[in-house]
Parts: sequence; C-alpha cells; structure tokens
Amino acid sequence: MRRTTKLSILLILAFAFAGILPLTAVRGQTPSFKDTDWPWWRGPGRDGIASSNQKPPVKWSSGENIVWKTPIPGRGHGSVTVVGDQVFIATADLDAQEQSVFCLDRDTGAVKWKFIAHDTGLLNEGNKKASLASSTPACDGDRVFINFLNNRAIHTTALSREGKKLWQTKITDYTIHQGFATSPTVYESLVLVAADNKGTGAWAGLNRDSGQIVWKHARPKLPNYASPIIYRIGGKDQLVFMGCKLVTSLSPLTGKVNWEKPGSTEETVSSIVTDGTHLFTSGGWPENHIAAMKADGSGKIAWKNGTRVYVPSMIVKGEHLFAVTDAGVAMCWVAATGEALWKGRLGGTFSSSPVLVGDVFYAINEAGECYLFKANPKEFELVGKNKLGDEVFATPTIVGGRIYVRIAEHVNGKRQESVVCIGEK
Repeated sequence: MRRTTKLSILLILAFAFAGILPLTAVRGQTPSFKDTDWPWWRGPGRDGIASSNQKPPVKWSSGENIVWKTPIPGRGHGSVTVVGDQVFIATADLDAQEQSVFCLDRDTGAVKWKFIAHDTGLLNEGNKKASLASSTPACDGDRVFINFLNNRAIHTTALSREGKKLWQTKITDYTIHQGFATSPTVYESLVLVAADNKGTGAWAGLNRDSGQIVWKHARPKLPNYASPIIYRIGGKDQLVFMGCKLVTSLSPLTGKVNWEKPGSTEETVSSIVTDGTHLFTSGGWPENHIAAMKADGSGKIAWKNGTRVYVPSMIVKGEHLFAVTDAGVAMCWVAATGEALWKGRLGGTFSSSPVLVGDVFYAINEAGECYLFKANPKEFELVGKNKLGDEVFATPTIVGGRIYVRIAEHVNGKRQESVVCIGEK
C-alpha cells in the first residue's frame, strides 16, 4: 500500500475516533451517529422516535424557554437536520428565485453559511399548501444532501459540511400535480431519492461520493409524495414505500425488487412504519385509509380502516400504532389486529408529523399549537399544550434535550419564517 494512502486512512480513522466523522463512514457503510444527532427525515431510525435519553421542555412560549430564533428568508416545509454543532435547513425564496440550504450554529443560531442550489427555475404551481423546499436535508457525517423541484425536474445536490458544492444530479423530469415533498436518505455508499409523478416517476440510488446514478427504478405514472424509508425486516435491509396503489420492497443497495403488491392508495404523503411483522400504510386519495400489510411479501392485508391520516406520519411503539389525523384527532390501535383503543381530540389541522420522546408524543398543528400526550394504549392522556408562531407545517426535530422547529409569523402583514431552538433556560 502506498505511504500516502496509509496516511490518509490513519487520518480518517483519527477523525472518526475523535467524533468528527462517523466511524462507519470510513467503511462506506451506513453512518452511525450519536444520540445527540438527527441526521435525516424522521430521525436516526427513520421512524419518528427520538432518543429517550433526553428531557426536552414541556412548556414554552414566545417568551419562555427560547434558546435562539433565527429568521430564514423564503418559505419551506422541510424539517431541521442536526449533526454535531451544525443545523441544516432548506428554503425557497420566490422573490429572489433561490433554493438554498442554510447552516446555523447549533448553540447560537447564527448563520454559518448559505448555499444556493438553484438561482432560477422556481415555479409557483401545484397545491397552495405546497412549498418549493419541502425536503429535509440528509447528512452522512461529511456531506449534506438535499432534493429540490426546479424547472420541472428533480435534482439532488451534495454539499460539504463547509457549504461547498460537491455534485448535483438530475433524477428525472417531474410533472407537477400537488408539488414535491420527498427527502433523501443515506444507505451504505448511496443516497436514495424518490420522485414519483404523473410523467416519468422514478426512484434512484446515487453514489454518495460522485452523484452518479447507480440504480434507477421506474414507477407508475401517478402522483405520490412518500419518502424512501429503510427498515430491517426478515433479516435483511429493505427499502419500503407506499403509493401509486402499491406497497413495494426493494434492495436499497441495488434497486432490485424484493416484492411488490397492491395494497396502498394512489396518493400518499406520510412515511411507512413497521412493527417488524406488518407494514402500516396510510393515504388520502382517492380514498382515506390505514392498512396493515404483512411484511413477508405475501401481500396479505391483516386489517384496514378508513381513517384519514394523509399527511402526518404514524408511529409504532411496542404492540401499538399511534397517529394524529389531518383533522386533529390522536388515535391508538392494536398493531396486530387494528382494534381501536381510543381517540382524543387535539384541535386544528395537522401537516406536521408527531415525534415520540420516551412516552410522550409532541404534535404541532398548522397554527403552531403543540400538543403533548402520552403513548399510553389504555387511554388518551393530554399532558401539555404550547403555542409558538402563526403557522407550522414542518415536523419538529427533538434531539439533545432541545426542540428545533420551523415556524412562520405574520408581522405588519408580512410573513416571516424562522428556525427556533426551544430548550430549558
């Protein structure tokens, strides 16, 4: 082995053991992170469950337990990603014609850098609730990945942790229906991207180093908005997703189809969840439904109901499935049978997904009202309610004992978004 190669490997290992890089990134495997990091959509487990080894605030307001608040230009619905001392968030500024990623200091909220991924091609089309920055960044320890719909095509961009462009790859042309919302995720040497649409729908695995498309899976020509989710089921890692009337399992490394069965509605937004035995799907067009499909590839539907959980993602805890409906009702079912155990009225309309910390759910509605309720299968137990901002569409990130949430406020007739860090003071 060449001396320079040996030196490079030693330096990488030194950085990894020092905590600067995830050790697994050295081997080209899926990186692992500390429980104080939130590296991609829905957290480390991609399931909406935050580390229980923390105590985030249960009370806050505009004047209480606000660590910092940083204004962000434009509009977006993507959530915050937190790795190390950095906070990443995507935004789209129609006036400036910019789609950007901001990096904030985790402790102070100060803007460390701004990277403009696209400076033209922003089209204000689709659902009025949609944004042109609804993707949550993913981080593999030394790169940040982001998806944008720009000029009627989906592009994935990779940045260094210092905000420098590494590569940008066009995934597919995109026929706009409601909008675009899916977030990238990282698996082994790849970053995985979903781009279902009515034209040239596709899912792809890109090389994290180069952006080269390693595999591409054609999809039905139907609109859909679910993000790629990876679970270990039946002794192997599976890329599972719902929508386009199908429930599909692929090999995340090769794109090879493990199995694909009818069982989902056409349009879905939320992310699929599992108890290891079932895959739980939800959707809202052309029908409202929640369904439990056996995760063995048989296509057998264990149970199904007509509850509308279209946008917020569900959460599995133990033997129970929990959800917040779009119309603001918290619900709990027995995961194996679908038996309804309780429902509790929250209030308002929900686009944000709940996050579970220990035995408490945090769920924020579109008016910025956050409801805290227990993950108790016996009864609905509301334990808190807080309000911050005038609008919240993004799911909160809860990590390291703090809550990072994107809010919007209306001041003197002007809408202003901010990232807020909520913590005990």
